[in-house]
This record gives sequence, C-alpha cells and structure tokens, in this order.
Amino acid sequence: MDYREQIREYVELEKGVLSRLDVDAINDAMNLILQTYEKKKTIYIFGNGGSSATASHYQNDFNKGISEYVEKKFCFQCLNDNMATVMAIANDIGFEEVFRFQLINRLEEGDLVIAISGSGNSENVIRAVEYAKGQGNLVIGMTGYQGGRLKELADISLHADVNSMQVTEDIHMIFDHMIMSIFYGSLCGKEHLRE
Repeated sequence: MDYREQIREYVELEKGVLSRLDVDAINDAMNLILQTYEKKKTIYIFGNGGSSATASHYQNDFNKGISEYVEKKFCFQCLNDNMATVMAIANDIGFEEVFRFQLINRLEEGDLVIAISGSGNSENVIRAVEYAKGQGNLVIGMTGYQGGRLKELADISLHADVNSMQVTEDIHMIFDHMIMSIFYGSLCGKEHLRE
C-alpha cells in the first residue's frame, strides 16, 4: 500500500493548526504556570482517555524533567493517575465526579487547574472546572474542535482549531514540550532548541 498522500495530508493539517495557534494565550499560560511555581503552589491537571495520558506526561515533564535541574521543584498533581482512586469514585459516586471529588477541600488559594478535553464538553472535566472557578482558582483549558464549555469557562484557552481528535492531542502534547523546552532555557539555563 502507498500511504504517502495520506501522510502528507496529515502533516499539512498539523502544520495548518500550528500556524493558527494563539501565541499570546500560550505566553499567558506559561506566565501563569511560572507564577504558580514561584509561589510553591500546586498545579492540578487531568483529562480522559488520550488526554489522561497527556496529563500524566505533563506531570512527568515538570515534576522530573524540569525539576531535576532546579532547586525549587514543580508540584504537578495528575488527578487521573491513581487508578484505584478514580475507579472507587466512579463506582461509588459516579464517573462525572472523578476529578471534582479529588479537588474538594484540597484545592487551595493560588493553586492552578489545567483541564484537558478535546471536545471541551467532558462532564467530569467541566464539573471540576466549575468547582475550581467557584473556589476562586484560575483555569487553563486545553481543547480542540469548537472548544465547547471548557473554552468558555477557562481563564486561558489553549485551543487546537481542528476537527480531529488525533491532531488535537498532538497539539496538546506540543504545548507541553514547547513550554518545557523554553523553561529548560529560562529556569535551568539549558539550551532548549537543537537541530
């Protein structure tokens, strides 16, 4: 089989989405993450399915990747990483509560929430975001498609303008690696771009 044309189409779609990214929003998100870090506050991150893997990857890249080279460590907490907790909440209370329940009476003033939902309409993500905003916490929302409720609720929207879950998830990982790479330079004094 010759898949070269489909490969080129995918690459061109990805390039188009990258060219439309809101650089100001990314800059704002980076500054908010940095402010939260400097205040030694917690950054809660979560999502479903592929977005849960993305959330876990963020926690790894900041809690180990950057934190390895700085005295003050990042404190990312990925709410979908403890499967026993997630399943207990889902079974005993309801899947729509798996993230909000973990924030109740844990979320402190100055903590940041990063919510990931390709559609922007995942009920469990929206409930957690509404709770966080009700407590006065700021929210970064990562979305695709039309952005849904999450794009409306988020204080800073990192949006992948594309009707493809695969490309949306690609872009959300690019946000992670872009921010991590730049912070390598600014926080760790390491070269962040190499050929």
